Amino acid sequence: MCLHKFVDMSIEQEVQQVKFKSEYQKASINLMYTVSSITHHHLQVLKKFGLTTPQFNILRILRGQYPKATTVNDLINRMIDKASNASRIVEKLRAKKLVERSVSSNDRRAVDVKITEAGLELLSKIDHIEDEFFFGTSSLTVDEAKMLNYLLDKGRETKIRTK
Repeated sequence: MCLHKFVDMSIEQEVQQVKFKSEYQKASINLMYTVSSITHHHLQVLKKFGLTTPQFNILRILRGQYPKATTVNDLINRMIDKASNASRIVEKLRAKKLVERSVSSNDRRAVDVKITEAGLELLSKIDHIEDEFFFGTSSLTVDEAKMLNYLLDKGRETKIRTK
């Protein structure tokens, strides 16, 4: 079944490669290429608001917790990019007055973080351009988006085999 007639450019055209070792390799390269394209687009949109992708991720997590605070360790566990330095990102957001930090009342070794009104207002502005922000998925139907979510969830279940 050829689906290429439904898209502007196939992965073969995008990376200028005619053959792949397998459909699995093609799918993996296609996924990496697509993630890179979407990430680049997000960076351009967020730059207009003075944010990086990890900063945006932390603000969204904190908005979900609002009005409660959460610990830096909880942020680390919930972040999309696990390699990001959450403490450094929180400090940059604090300097922009988008979050507040305080010593945890439950554990003096932990730091609680809470989104400020300014942080909530900034996310609200980004919410208003949702169609622009969700580049890469906005052309999908709801059923296609559900299928994509299912396939991506299933793909993360794959265990890497070691010899």
